[in-house]
Amino acid sequence: MEALLSQFTFLSDQALQGNKNFDPSAIEDLMKLFEIESYKAWAALELEEEKQVKRAEITMQQAEDYFDSVMETAVDKFRQSQLSEGRKNRDGGGYDEQSGSADVS
Repeated sequence: MEALLSQFTFLSDQALQGNKNFDPSAIEDLMKLFEIESYKAWAALELEEEKQVKRAEITMQQAEDYFDSVMETAVDKFRQSQLSEGRKNRDGGGYDEQSGSADVS
């Protein structure tokens, strides 16, 4: 892109100085090259953005999977705790209604 700017400066100077050999179509050709370079840069930026979005989506999916795993583990531990409490209560442990006290075994 810098080379194109340099060439544009050179051609502009020729046009302003009234150079008899100046060809106006040279600036038109140069403008077409500017357009092509601009589209290439734009396409490269879009491609990089798509890569970043994909990486972000993958990271989010990994975070969701980890969260689901942690929640599943927590729910399993809670259920085991509830089952354990239920067994204690069923097997005579826990709160004794007649004496009004908890049986600590």
